[in-house]
Amino acid sequence: MLKGNLFIITAASGAGKTSLVEALLANDAQIKCSISHTTRPPRPGEQEGVHYHFVNEVQFLETLGAGGFLESANVHGAKYGTSQSSVDIGLQAGYDMILEIDWQGAAQVRNIYPQSISIFILPPAVETLEQRLYNRAQDSAEVIAKRIAAAREEMSHVVEFDYVTINDNFDVALQDLAAIIRATRLKMQSQLQRYATLIQKLT
Repeated sequence: MLKGNLFIITAASGAGKTSLVEALLANDAQIKCSISHTTRPPRPGEQEGVHYHFVNEVQFLETLGAGGFLESANVHGAKYGTSQSSVDIGLQAGYDMILEIDWQGAAQVRNIYPQSISIFILPPAVETLEQRLYNRAQDSAEVIAKRIAAAREEMSHVVEFDYVTINDNFDVALQDLAAIIRATRLKMQSQLQRYATLIQKLT
């Protein structure tokens, strides 16, 4: 039986998912984030093994063919995949694992781990999403337009998720995510594992 909880966090590009997850990790040592593999080139400031494992097309397909990915998807012309072994190792060690993946990957993971908790982060408005993408200064106007169209498609799958939070106020959205994680840890099955000896003595 897995000792940790598996959380799937999904959001359209620019909704603030990465910043929120980084804040969660900074505030809670029992949370780890799975580092995805991707064929896209690094963006400014991104580091190998910290933000992503950057691989070429051949390496990605080899891992995919060997069944090494828990989930994989094509997003904006690049391939992304989550290493199943790294996720399982974290869960078995008792860590709560976070997967930052899109709705396609989330559906794949739910089929393998039906006990996983899925969370969708929404922006307060499409205009906010667009402005955040422009503020990044990483993409051309044409690329941003494509990302907005893709974001609308992504957000149409929000009804498939267990929880939804609106990232209008960062601190409030962060508190929402922390509350979901805390409540999940307090579920009976988790507490029975964590405090088996105490509960046996008390009952």
